[in-house]
Amino acid sequence: MSRSEVVIHTSGMTAQDVIDIARHDAKVVIAPATLSAVATTRAHIDALAASHDPVYGVSTGFGALANRHVSAELRTQLQKSLIRSHAAGMGEPVEREVVRALMTLRLKTLCSARTGVRPVVVETMAALLNAGITPIVHEYGSLGCSGDLAPLAHCALVLMGEGQACGPDGIEAPVADLLARAGIEPVELREKEGLALINGTDGMLGMLIMAIDDLTMLCDSVDVAAAMSVEALLGTDQVFLPELHLPLRPHPGQAQSAANMLRVLTDSGIVASHKVNDDRVQDAYSLRCAPQVTGAVRDTIAHARLVADRELAASIDNPVVLEDGRVASNGNFHGAPVAYVLDFLAIAVADLGSISERRTDRMLDKNRSHGLPPFLAHDPGVDSGLMIAQYTQAAMVSENKRLAVPASADSIPSSGMQEDHVSMGWNAARKLRTAVSNLCMIISIEYLTAARAIDLRSPLVPSPLSAQAVSLLRKSVEGPGPDRYLAPDMQAACTIVGSGALAQLL
Repeated sequence: MSRSEVVIHTSGMTAQDVIDIARHDAKVVIAPATLSAVATTRAHIDALAASHDPVYGVSTGFGALANRHVSAELRTQLQKSLIRSHAAGMGEPVEREVVRALMTLRLKTLCSARTGVRPVVVETMAALLNAGITPIVHEYGSLGCSGDLAPLAHCALVLMGEGQACGPDGIEAPVADLLARAGIEPVELREKEGLALINGTDGMLGMLIMAIDDLTMLCDSVDVAAAMSVEALLGTDQVFLPELHLPLRPHPGQAQSAANMLRVLTDSGIVASHKVNDDRVQDAYSLRCAPQVTGAVRDTIAHARLVADRELAASIDNPVVLEDGRVASNGNFHGAPVAYVLDFLAIAVADLGSISERRTDRMLDKNRSHGLPPFLAHDPGVDSGLMIAQYTQAAMVSENKRLAVPASADSIPSSGMQEDHVSMGWNAARKLRTAVSNLCMIISIEYLTAARAIDLRSPLVPSPLSAQAVSLLRKSVEGPGPDRYLAPDMQAACTIVGSGALAQLL
């Protein structure tokens, strides 16, 4: 359950904190001790700024221009120029929740007291989030190294009172007006602050955290839908018995999915109807191996969660202020750890959608469905039933296979060859979001199909949990009958799956 308020400390935050702020508009509160620690670190930056020695990010240019020493009178302009020049994104605006996650995670790092910003920067970033002001961040502009530079720069620009943003109503308005209405003063950036606002893996990490949240729910959803498909296809529940899983093959995700499917199938009249006289030795792989595939996705999510938690505990900036006050250059902004698991998840998502589609296709094929009408049509030949729903599902499965090609295997040098290897983590995150959205629709089509097939097995009675799942769908989608406008039925099923209502039946 989401909370209405999240307190940020120097020690960081949890994935649930990020989700509560990004998706549920929880208010951000900065702990007083955190502001004090930020101020203490800032004193080190002020001391370095007053010295004659050049310090990267404080009194020099950036990237390939780091050899230029910038005099004190030009440093405010240096920070403004950095943000303005780096706010160079193009393409469609990304989703509001992504921008809020991006800002939340950058705020988390600013609060770590390792970046050297003043407390006013922290307080203003929190005020933007609490006012529901969302900078417009574009699809392209990050290479996933040196931070998600362009996306974060578009956010920093709004902090300065410039750029483009939407208000809490989602409507774009002049940034100056949005800030004035919220009682927020634009920030005049000082030494180090521009760099601190843009040098992190916050965009790719935010999208990873939300993908983990979505996929955890979708694994439960697909366990329900897959068990319903087993019923619809007159399959057996015996392959889901616990003694066949954890004791023999100790993958925890597999055991969890098998237990879920067995629970859904408990007391199924359909399954019981063919236990004695069934001459089939084994079900097809898409039924029998469902826990092995969904379980592998669960275990992949567990690994991704481990990486996300480690990244959440990080303080990513370059240079970073150490506990003894030294300002040290580093490469922690490189997004490889996050990019790899984003791509790993995309592979898992593609395969989970693929096996779901195979179950759907089996229910629609009269040669493999064990007595169901072709395409589950009311009057086959006159009616097409769910024929084209499977086409739509197959199209998304195919796209997800393309999206499984890893972005992190690519690298394009930038910044005059100073930044000669990059992670492409932002790209990996963007394609994973598309794949997860597709997976939700793929699962919803299996759910729609299985519910119709179960209805067509009447007078055989499904399990109590399957009956609940069918009843949930029937609140917005009619049962079997002559062909009708199909897209709204598919969207209704997707809304149920996407809301988590199907998963909550477990």
